[in-house]
Amino acid sequence: MTTQTRPDARPANPCFSSGPCAKRPGWNLKNLEKALLGRSHRSKPGKARLVEAIEKTRTILGVPADYKIGIVPASDTGAVEMALWSLLGARGVDMLAWESFGSGWVSDVVKQLKLKDVRRLEAGYGKLPNLAEVNFKNDVVFTWNGTTSGVRAPNGDWIPADREGLTICDATSAAFAQDLPWAKLDVTTFSWQKVLGGEAAHGMLILSPRAVERLETYTPAWPMPKIFLMTKGGKLIDGIFKGETINTPSMLCVEDYIDALNWSESIGGLKSLISRADGNAAVIAEWVERTPWVDFLAEDVKTRSNTSVCLKVVDPTITALSDDDQAAFAKKIADLLDKEGVAYDIAGYRDAPAGLRIWAGATIEVDDMRALTPWLDWAFAQVKASLSATA
Repeated sequence: MTTQTRPDARPANPCFSSGPCAKRPGWNLKNLEKALLGRSHRSKPGKARLVEAIEKTRTILGVPADYKIGIVPASDTGAVEMALWSLLGARGVDMLAWESFGSGWVSDVVKQLKLKDVRRLEAGYGKLPNLAEVNFKNDVVFTWNGTTSGVRAPNGDWIPADREGLTICDATSAAFAQDLPWAKLDVTTFSWQKVLGGEAAHGMLILSPRAVERLETYTPAWPMPKIFLMTKGGKLIDGIFKGETINTPSMLCVEDYIDALNWSESIGGLKSLISRADGNAAVIAEWVERTPWVDFLAEDVKTRSNTSVCLKVVDPTITALSDDDQAAFAKKIADLLDKEGVAYDIAGYRDAPAGLRIWAGATIEVDDMRALTPWLDWAFAQVKASLSATA
């Protein structure tokens, strides 16, 4: 039920952006005092910090001991591009896409790598492609959690253990908030600035033994940029996965990531991180259930994200407007809440259908999410009233 009464309680932290996301509760610049500023990342202390970040990642996420974990440049995008350019072309490719980032990977493979043996399995915002149609004789590229659509893979059951091709998974808004089935994933990527609220520009690349074997037995037909190279003389450059990064990382960002990992451990690890995200998403779900003007963009509750929660306005007065006017209406809600200092950066993604996108990941406090929902009702009522006044 909407209300025009201005709420009294405010979220203590108005940062609900879907990336970079809110810092962890209790975060303070003083937590980064041990950062090795002015030191080489190749020094013994610098390399030790990078190894610490890698091994804490392995422990918290439960990554198998025989999987390689590397810190790479250019955020999740850099990690995905390294995988696409280095691994694809050995066999056919199935490209799965159900939102803008997945569509971007399709474009890269078709237009930049110019691969010919490509099957495109795509679905509109709010839906998944038919996962039963995936051909696992091919390599398969997909996003686990569609950050701009709020639609995620339901589980890993659709991926066979005896697949012939590699699975390349962009898990940037899923890692640390959803249970990833490592045995089903050959390449997994994410960035620090999503679920753990770390700083931007650094990506994580996780390789299974099958992916390493491909790297060591297959040479792509195209020239490889130096920044993408992971092999030398037909062998994996193992140092990349032991703290010897491809280019210079920010040791301040590394320290911030370690701080987020330490916080994750302190609250109980992956299980607690998932529980926090689920709890935040449940608050939104309860509000949507009782609120007639809004609904989830994701059509199936089984594939609804617990991190990047995407919403659409379903009030008949608003849905009768043109697409551009609906987008303008949703943006006015987001802008009003930003002006009030209640919620920052919650407009839907620029390529997505008109609506709102609220981050519900583990760094969000459930009390802040509860405090936000009355403000959403208030803002909707205010913007709708202004629309009626100018009609």
